[in-house]
Amino acid sequence: MNGDLGIVGRMTDAHMLRIVFGSVLLVVGGLWLISLPVGALAGEFWSLRGALIYGAGVLALSSMSLAVILASRPVLIEGLLGGLDKFYRLHKWFAIAGVAFAVTHWSLEVVPRTLVRQGWMTRPGRPAAPAETLVSAGFDPFRDLAGLAVQLGEWSLYLVLALAALALWKWFPYRAFLKTHRLMPALYLVLVFHAVILIDRTYWTAPLGPVLALLMLGGVSAAMTALLRRTGASRRVAGRIRRLTPYAGNAMLDVEVQLETAWPGHQAGQFAFLNLGGVEGAHPFTIASAWRGDGRLTFSIKGLGDYTRLLPDRLFVDQAVAV
Repeated sequence: MNGDLGIVGRMTDAHMLRIVFGSVLLVVGGLWLISLPVGALAGEFWSLRGALIYGAGVLALSSMSLAVILASRPVLIEGLLGGLDKFYRLHKWFAIAGVAFAVTHWSLEVVPRTLVRQGWMTRPGRPAAPAETLVSAGFDPFRDLAGLAVQLGEWSLYLVLALAALALWKWFPYRAFLKTHRLMPALYLVLVFHAVILIDRTYWTAPLGPVLALLMLGGVSAAMTALLRRTGASRRVAGRIRRLTPYAGNAMLDVEVQLETAWPGHQAGQFAFLNLGGVEGAHPFTIASAWRGDGRLTFSIKGLGDYTRLLPDRLFVDQAVAV
């Protein structure tokens, strides 16, 4: 009976996350649609292409912003999503969606132009600009940085695609994944620069504008927090290893930690990030002990990879740790 209830609970959680994920994309997509000029999607191919380039870009930037925000583990919405494991599932979905929309954005921009150069498509000539707008004095970032924004956006997308492929490759070592994934916040900031310079400025005064600006501000703040290595800094607790109990038969290791600073409490079965020193950084491990107010936590660690299999030989009693 308990197993059946657990399965139902997991199905309910997965269903709830799918609703959140789909609803966010629908809201952003809907705001983009009502922000379009009348008839923007009813014109000929090249006019429609221009609108869809912006639409894919808006969805890509919004998804990436949410992926970066969730990676910073904001406590205010943790309870609404049901815990950090839900955070990371949504983070993964939004990251994949962001990459998919970014590839669509790039394809709509590049593929038709390539077909025109090859003579397989024709493009109507653009109307000449009014004489008074041909030359303007002074520095205009939206004009003078447009070329740089295009180049940086394109190369950043290539890097994001490579890093996303590595992140989804289950055989990629965690240590290498951690190092490469730390490039993501910097690439996100480059893509924000790309968007701010190139996006049609009429969007900022449309219904989409405030929502997109809020997502970008949240993403930039989260990206800077990650680059400065400050994620979770206010919730970090110091401790020392009190006891190590290996179970060779099933490759388990119990690590009992005595905390030395204030701890808010927990329930058995939750998990916390445990930093045992070295280059690996913090890993999420299950807390096997209930909270009794005595500052003790026991982590049950399964030897599943190179790092966790070597922990029984590397750890020692009285070793300093961070939770």
